[in-house]
Amino acid sequence: MPIWKKPISVELLTAAHKDTSPEHLGIEFLEVGDDFIRARVPVDKRTRQPYGLLHGGVSVVLAETLGSCGGMYSCPEDQYVVGLDINANHLRSATQGWVTGITRPIHIGRSTQVWQIDMHNDKGEATCVSRLTLAVLKR
Repeated sequence: MPIWKKPISVELLTAAHKDTSPEHLGIEFLEVGDDFIRARVPVDKRTRQPYGLLHGGVSVVLAETLGSCGGMYSCPEDQYVVGLDINANHLRSATQGWVTGITRPIHIGRSTQVWQIDMHNDKGEATCVSRLTLAVLKR
C-alpha cells in the first residue's frame, strides 16, 4: 500500500529540483515505488574530490535529497519536513559511473520521521549508508 499523501512521480520530483543543488550535481530521479524513491548521481568533474573519488558530501546530498523527498511526499498537505540530523558511513569509493541511492522509511510519526538511504555503485556494491531524521512541521 503506498505511503504517499501527495501526488508523486519521477517527473514531479525532477521539476521540483529545477535550479537547485541536486540538479547542478546531475542527480537524476529514477523510480518511485509504494514506499521508496530511487535516484542516482554521476561520478564526474562536478562530483569528484581532488583524489578522483566521489566526494563524500555528494553522497550526503544524494541521501538528504532522497530522504527529504520521501518525508515531504509522505506527510499531509498542511505539513512539511526539515532535516534534524543526517549521518553517513562511506563504505567503498567510486571513481566513475553512477552511484544510485534508494530511500525507505524507518519511522513516519506525527512529529519526526527517520529514513534509511542505501547507495551502491554500478556493480551493485554498497558505497554508502545514511540515515536522515526529519522534523515534521505545520505550514
